[in-house]
Amino acid sequence: MKVIVIGAGLGGLGLAHRLIRAGFEVEVHERDSAVEARFQGYRVGLGGHGLAALRGCLEPRLLPLLEAVSGDVAGPGRAVDAQLNLLAETPPRDEGRLFDRHVLRHLLLAGLSGHVRFDRKLDRYEELADGRVRAWFADGSSSTGDVVVGADGMGSTVRRQLVPSVQVYELDVWGAIGRTPLTERFAGLVPGWSTIVNTKQAQLFLGKMPFRRPPHEAAAELAPDVRLPATPSYLRWVMMIPHDHPGDFRSLEGDPEAGLAAVLELMADWHPELRALVRNADKHNSGIGPLRGTDPVRPWPTRAVTLLGDAAHPAPPGGLGANLAFIDGELLCAKLIAVRDGEVGLIAALADYERDMCEYATEALAEAMKTLESFKHLRTTA
Repeated sequence: MKVIVIGAGLGGLGLAHRLIRAGFEVEVHERDSAVEARFQGYRVGLGGHGLAALRGCLEPRLLPLLEAVSGDVAGPGRAVDAQLNLLAETPPRDEGRLFDRHVLRHLLLAGLSGHVRFDRKLDRYEELADGRVRAWFADGSSSTGDVVVGADGMGSTVRRQLVPSVQVYELDVWGAIGRTPLTERFAGLVPGWSTIVNTKQAQLFLGKMPFRRPPHEAAAELAPDVRLPATPSYLRWVMMIPHDHPGDFRSLEGDPEAGLAAVLELMADWHPELRALVRNADKHNSGIGPLRGTDPVRPWPTRAVTLLGDAAHPAPPGGLGANLAFIDGELLCAKLIAVRDGEVGLIAALADYERDMCEYATEALAEAMKTLESFKHLRTTA
């Protein structure tokens, strides 16, 4: 059985590892020109089933390296005002293990040489008379397989064709995101697992990404054939700005320096250390834009095309999407193995996957939206 995976993000790469170990023929097609082509986001917290599913993607020899490049945080969270005056503390929270998306993506690419093809933007897919599916790409080329899996993110080309009724929409908040080196000076801003700076105009969420070991050094010792980026430990910050703020943020999308300048302008009367944090951010890996969501994705008429991760159930920022994507990959691979072994037909197996996936994703996303609403309530009562 040949499986074509559209998208070389965390979920698509994790699925590819599982399928290859199970003996499937696998191609992964990624629209970006290279793994370094664009900003991929910062840290994610993986715990429980999501973390176990990630570990299950990797060869056992790479698990020590996975542990070495993870991070931990401990202690209570806190809310402060713009002058760093304490407003409230929250109990310690277990976010599982912390990982940097970019580092983790490099690790998941290890061992997939020959299976991942970059600069392959999907144009459409075609269902053939023999039950197989042909994927057509923007350069005019194509590839045919028994199953096509859309793991191509919130703006999924696969989902737009498969479930065109699902619409992506903007939430009522803008997000600015950046990272700043985790120096001793800035580490004090986050003494526990997180700090929220709460004002009526905006909220700033701060969290550490403290690597246990520098990723490139850990790889050189533990898995010399793996190349990981020399990403230093950092403090990740996200500013949430309500849509009714008078600033013209839409014009700043795709212009990181202008976005950082706009954030600093909004913080004009904030504590100097908070302004210094943003002023020292990595300008090449920052951005501003609207947060987006979609209608809930319900099970659709099953065919030999399916969805995984944010393509199936777009999640707000915070790591939920990565957890669900690894869980999706574990479940989908198990269903395809049952097909391979003659225990069930392909369409029946995919229908089971889609039903189960939509059920647990809907529950998880409802909780995530409740959390976003609680942040909004906190801001409006500041």
